[in-house]
Amino acid sequence: MNFQIKILVLSFVVSIIFGLIVIPILKRFKVGQIEREDGPESHLSKQGTPTMGGIIMAITMIVCSIFLFFQYKTAEPSIAMKIIPLVFVTLGFGIVGFVDDFKKLVLKSTDGLKPMYKMFGLLIIAIIYTIYLVKYMNIGTDTYIPIFKQYITLPVWLYIPFAIFVLLGTTNAVNLTDGIDGLSTSVTTIILTCLVSISIILGIKEVTVIGTVLIGGCLGFLLFNLHPAKVFMGDTGSLMLGGAIAGMALYMKMPLILIVIALIPIIETLSVMIQVVHFKRTGNRVFKMAPIHHHFELSGWKEGKVVIIFSSITLVLCIIGMSII
Repeated sequence: MNFQIKILVLSFVVSIIFGLIVIPILKRFKVGQIEREDGPESHLSKQGTPTMGGIIMAITMIVCSIFLFFQYKTAEPSIAMKIIPLVFVTLGFGIVGFVDDFKKLVLKSTDGLKPMYKMFGLLIIAIIYTIYLVKYMNIGTDTYIPIFKQYITLPVWLYIPFAIFVLLGTTNAVNLTDGIDGLSTSVTTIILTCLVSISIILGIKEVTVIGTVLIGGCLGFLLFNLHPAKVFMGDTGSLMLGGAIAGMALYMKMPLILIVIALIPIIETLSVMIQVVHFKRTGNRVFKMAPIHHHFELSGWKEGKVVIIFSSITLVLCIIGMSII
């Protein structure tokens, strides 16, 4: 436990240090937020705020993971090797997001990375990670069923597409949650803390230490991301965090727990789907704006209120999730 606290403090401090370095660089190169014209009017003042801040968390992840690898290489070499796939899936998704942000914000390509190419990149990372877990790490296809508190063994032909769906779905959900100062960072930090707590109970040390690094990195980033945000994470950060959450859950054979603890990102995704389908069929909107956090904004909620309520709900859901494992 003492080592985990040291890792948390280390990643927190590294994140702050790189935040102080990266944010001025993003400002210098004018890597700023591009607000939607049909978005909440209050967001227009955010135009130009440094974006692509997920780089801060990615660098923190790289620095701390290298430190962890060499710490465990001699004492527990098996742990050193097992952290590699978790780092791969996290940074892999982050790299796809970085390419999208880079094209959009640095090269000033309005659409960024084409959706087809973006999805292809995410799909490749998801396939590699899933097959590596099943074929090379021999984790198997056992999947834990919360509430019933037992495992079921899925056939490989079903498990692999299911795992890929979990990775892509979670990543997209976290990406959609990113739209208000501090919202996605706060919600995902709580989810990560829940997953780390589960990994401690199960004794899965590699998930514990990588998850702890991510928590510290998110908390450090949150200091710059709370309202009024000095930096936004962009797709670099949101895709990276989504990949990390799904990757950790699959590694622990508990992807179904995400239905409970990640319910806020799921609702954000469903709100977009409902809005699009209903509008195409009727020409009317269910929500004032989707994702749903914008609906509450347009209903008069301040950004801080949305963040506090959504984070509080996530905390309660995580406590419920812990009680049913």
